[in-house]
Amino acid sequence: MIAIVCVDRNWAIGRDNDLLFHISADLKRFKALTTGGTVVMGKNTLLSLPGGRPLPNRRNLVVSTTLSPREGVEVARSIEEAMALAGEDAVLMGGARLYRALLPRCARVLVTQVDAAAEGADTFFPNLDAAPDWAAETVGEWQEENGLRFRYVDYVRRG
Repeated sequence: MIAIVCVDRNWAIGRDNDLLFHISADLKRFKALTTGGTVVMGKNTLLSLPGGRPLPNRRNLVVSTTLSPREGVEVARSIEEAMALAGEDAVLMGGARLYRALLPRCARVLVTQVDAAAEGADTFFPNLDAAPDWAAETVGEWQEENGLRFRYVDYVRRG
């Protein structure tokens, strides 16, 4: 499993169950990386998507003990069930609790680093730069969109 996340310079990922940044290039990259595959998310992440609808052209696996069945969504009632259903090529896309629970099972994390500190952020991703079991494998060049500088950094699990 790999994880994909967009963070600010403090590793913040959200505020009020929403993304901190809407970067068109990053959203296009996310779509390209996940279309045709399986995405794994928590219930709040699903509900934060436009209309609370699953992402098109992907297998949407939602980990939740309370979510009612809905069209286009497979519900796993536990982390173990999610792992059994997901497959090795699944992409973990949030939220924070699911990242914390499944990060130890990920081999790679695709991070979009935004060179800004988001005000009012209330949700954070573990700082992989400070984690001894993670290393930056590739660090992309800084890009800019609508006044925001960002780059892609791919982390791999050490050992």
